[in-house]
Order: sequence, then C-alpha cells, then structure tokens
Amino acid sequence: MSPKMVELHDIDVPAFLKVLDSCEGEVYLMTRDGDRLNLKSKLCQLVGLTALIEGGKIAEAFVMCEKESDESKLFRFNLYKSPEDHEE
Repeated sequence: MSPKMVELHDIDVPAFLKVLDSCEGEVYLMTRDGDRLNLKSKLCQLVGLTALIEGGKIAEAFVMCEKESDESKLFRFNLYKSPEDHEE
C-alpha cells in the first residue's frame, strides 16, 4: 500500500510528540518546499517542528506514514486533539 498524507491543524506539540513515539513505522513531515523529514528522529523533530510552531502549537503540517495504523492514529489525534483518544 502506498503512503498517504495526513494534514494536521492546530496541534499541541507535546501531545503530538507523544503520539509520534507510539507510531510503529516511519512518519515523515512534508514541507511546502518538498523536503521530507523523518519524525521518528529526535533531531528531525527539533528541526522540522521548530519551523512550524506558532504560539506553542503547530499551525499546519503535512505528514506521511508508512503504516496505515500510524496514519489512523494521527488522523484521530488531529480530530480529537488528545493523545489518549488515539488509542484503540
């Protein structure tokens, strides 16, 4: 199955990082310039998220997941805005 992009809006950074840590596969941040940063890497998290943070939250981000289960987690997190609500 080919990876799909998930668009995230108004994301709380600490909660987002908690969900990322629970992801099983690779998760990539896609920038408007076409860059792809692996968010499973703490260094890439720092570099990538720093550019997107506005007022302590991520205003908008596009992520691509290798695993469909991770895509579902991030979609539910974006919908409910809570790391606890992503668990089955």
